[in-house]
Amino acid sequence: MKLRTFVLTLALCLLGVGAGFAQSNFMGTWKLNEAKSKLAPGAAKNSTVVYEASGDSVKVTIDGTDSAGNPTHNEWTGKLDASYYPVTGDPNSDSRSVEQRSAHKLGFKVRKGKKVTTSGTIILSGDGKSRTVIATTTDAQGKKVKSTAVYDKE
Repeated sequence: MKLRTFVLTLALCLLGVGAGFAQSNFMGTWKLNEAKSKLAPGAAKNSTVVYEASGDSVKVTIDGTDSAGNPTHNEWTGKLDASYYPVTGDPNSDSRSVEQRSAHKLGFKVRKGKKVTTSGTIILSGDGKSRTVIATTTDAQGKKVKSTAVYDKE
């Protein structure tokens, strides 16, 4: 009976380490590499993005500038489970959903009210030193605009 308990405990620990490792690939501070990015004209810029553990969730803090060049700061805390969690500090969104698709890929959606305004994919490089955010946003005229932002890990 003790062996069975030990094996079960070991298996659960390994699963926990695997889940924690998958999340940790994105953890850290990321700086926008404008030279490698293809941002839509007049789009806001997320200059710094920080991923950090917050209990069993992830806290994402974003600093940058809006389309007029004014500083922006917003935060989101949630699980990578495709559920919507509230955003603070962003007048253009009130909730975000992030889904872990693999150890190197996240999918996301941004909503204002019940309407999805932005969606996309975040792809972590194989060496974990950069990540690419491919996003499609609906602009004020209702037109779909695509941006690609490349971030380097600090």
